[in-house]
Amino acid sequence: MEFSSLKELYEHIKPALKAKQSEMKRYGYDYIKIEDIWNYFKEVKWKKSKNLSISEMVSDILSTSNMQIDLYLKQKLNNELRNPNLEE
Repeated sequence: MEFSSLKELYEHIKPALKAKQSEMKRYGYDYIKIEDIWNYFKEVKWKKSKNLSISEMVSDILSTSNMQIDLYLKQKLNNELRNPNLEE
């Protein structure tokens, strides 16, 4: 199956992303959003992959440890420029 855009692929695998988010919430990772999970796979896990099947992608999503995704998000936040909110 081929997709014409990343958005189309994202929408197609969104149920697996939601399932992973639900699992993560059960283990206390309430702050991790579906978008964070997608970004982890797009930017880390699948970055250099070619010709992945939907079943391989869903398997990756469901079998990756929650801690790996959590660490990715924390590292990403750590690298962001943050400024104090000085508005009154």
